[in-house]
Amino acid sequence: MKAVVQRVRDASVSVDGNVTGSIDHGLLIYLGVVDSDDERICARMAEKISKLRIFRDADDKMNLSVADIGGQILVVSQFTLYANLKKGNRPSFDGAGKPEHANRLYELFMKELTAMGFTVRHGQFGAHMHVCYENDGPVTLVVDSDEVINK
Repeated sequence: MKAVVQRVRDASVSVDGNVTGSIDHGLLIYLGVVDSDDERICARMAEKISKLRIFRDADDKMNLSVADIGGQILVVSQFTLYANLKKGNRPSFDGAGKPEHANRLYELFMKELTAMGFTVRHGQFGAHMHVCYENDGPVTLVVDSDEVINK
């Protein structure tokens, strides 16, 4: 599982001109899933991301989590995080999880965050979406389960 996590002042996602999710100050998370991901990895990623200390404290240091600031979370499915660019110029997405599996873990990831008490908004799995946001910092991190979780 991979996530691109951005600290944002606000963010929204639209499908066919209709806003499906919007947040104020918090995290915008683009989430990609592979077939080898499971429920345990999903739960650990949600926990890891929710505890990232990337918001400024009173001393202007990145020392606070999204929970500490009372922030919200917008999650957008993003199979293109698993693009393979080794051959040619057209990306291959064969490494991305099968849609049924990826959607199930995408939904589970959001349920995990909601169970932690966060306000979670989202895009529409598999849809062509437009995402608008104001990155705060900018702060953008890539969280890869292969690197942060002992499998």
